Amino acid sequence: MKAEFRATMPALVSVFFLLVVSCTTDVFALKWNLFRHKVPGPLDFEISYKTYYFDQKIDHFGFLEDGTFKQRYLVAAQHWQKDGGPILFYTGNEGDIAWFCNNTGFMWDVAEELGAMLVFAEHRYYGESMPFGAESYSDAKHLNYLSSEQALADFAVLIKCLKASWPGAQTSAVIAVGGSYGGMLAAWFRMKYPHVVAGALAASAPIWQFPDMVPCGVFYKIVSDDFARSGVNCNANIRGSWNAIDKLSSTDEGLQWLSREFSLCAPLTKGDGLKSWLQETWVNLAMVDYPYKANFLQPLPAWPIKVVCQHLQFSPEVSERQLLHGIAQAAKVYYNYTGDASCLNISQSATGNLGMMGWFYQACTEMVMPMCSDGVQDMFEPQEWNFQAFSDECYAMFGVRPRADWAEVVYGGKDITSYSNIIFSNGGLDPWSGGGVTRNLSDSLVAVWIPDGAHHLDLRYNNEYDPRSVLDARLQEVTIIKQWIKQSAAQGKV
Repeated sequence: MKAEFRATMPALVSVFFLLVVSCTTDVFALKWNLFRHKVPGPLDFEISYKTYYFDQKIDHFGFLEDGTFKQRYLVAAQHWQKDGGPILFYTGNEGDIAWFCNNTGFMWDVAEELGAMLVFAEHRYYGESMPFGAESYSDAKHLNYLSSEQALADFAVLIKCLKASWPGAQTSAVIAVGGSYGGMLAAWFRMKYPHVVAGALAASAPIWQFPDMVPCGVFYKIVSDDFARSGVNCNANIRGSWNAIDKLSSTDEGLQWLSREFSLCAPLTKGDGLKSWLQETWVNLAMVDYPYKANFLQPLPAWPIKVVCQHLQFSPEVSERQLLHGIAQAAKVYYNYTGDASCLNISQSATGNLGMMGWFYQACTEMVMPMCSDGVQDMFEPQEWNFQAFSDECYAMFGVRPRADWAEVVYGGKDITSYSNIIFSNGGLDPWSGGGVTRNLSDSLVAVWIPDGAHHLDLRYNNEYDPRSVLDARLQEVTIIKQWIKQSAAQGKV
């Protein structure tokens, strides 16, 4: 989702050589990308892929808008066993597809074992895949074609073309893979296009984080539990920080002190901006609480919440300034672990590779994900879920109003037992697991639980510091994927 998935408006806290492909023209390879991937320990290897662009229809479901755009996708075929070898197809998230490609190590780790081609497809309106170029975000009329349904149709059309144009791919089993929003798309892809994909691995996919499916407070409770288990008084001191910020920000001298203490690039004029920035910080930390040094959203140490909580293990009875000194040091673990930042800018998100404006639009149309906090079961300020206020903000920003139940209407909500061949993996540390499928729904709708896992840890590269639970999860996932590939091959021979 995501890095902070930013699911609701109240959660705002919460060249190139190109290759253009169409099904009726020849394929011209014009760009080769080479990256060296490094992780702690013995792993040090190169990943490489080719970049392609596909002429995709702007509107798959109407006939008035007949234009096309260039959808970017990346292909790595060095391990592909031609003549029917499988295709692992990454269903692109709300951001630059190259970023997801380089952070989805699971696919790279298993490509040789499976003899698989890897395809990473960019989601329309993100990265370089802009239906109307620079005008794509200009108004609601141009944004009208940004939806999960259109994106899934993009993926289906692209796969049809790939299988028709790549020699040897006609009988290839396609397995959808995705994490966060991409995981939701992977699951929905299998549901809506079972003739296109043989199965789906949906990692950290909150397909039930919608109205009347899960309690609105579950997300922030899991975030708070992560901090509670990571250090004595850690979540209690964060809970107390909101009032402390209010008190200090009530005077000019207090605002000046806060600006200095947090090393802010611009002086505070009120405390609300600082509080929303901190709320986003704690949420992001919960999502990337990985067991090793990582650079998914920010450069961070191993188990970053434990490092953060080292600055917050004092008695809650300390003074406001002592408390906020600890909060400032904790925030700097996230924003300046390397020590390279001369100041911190609270007006900028720490998720620069994600298309936040596009996600806001999706949240304002079909991705309505209620969130709330009460300050008792969680460490955040009380905040009710108010659909009308949310709708009004959407209308003010985009001129559209959300359809609260649309995800349930289109994708089945919690009534999905008629579907098949989907793995839902979730981590016990991941706040998005509260809206995920965490128990088996049938023999082929399988839930994989990773107690020590943060946001889609199983989709990351193998690492010597991985907990046993994620190693077991990946083994189970590969075993099931092999079964799907075998089933698809058998069906093809009938």
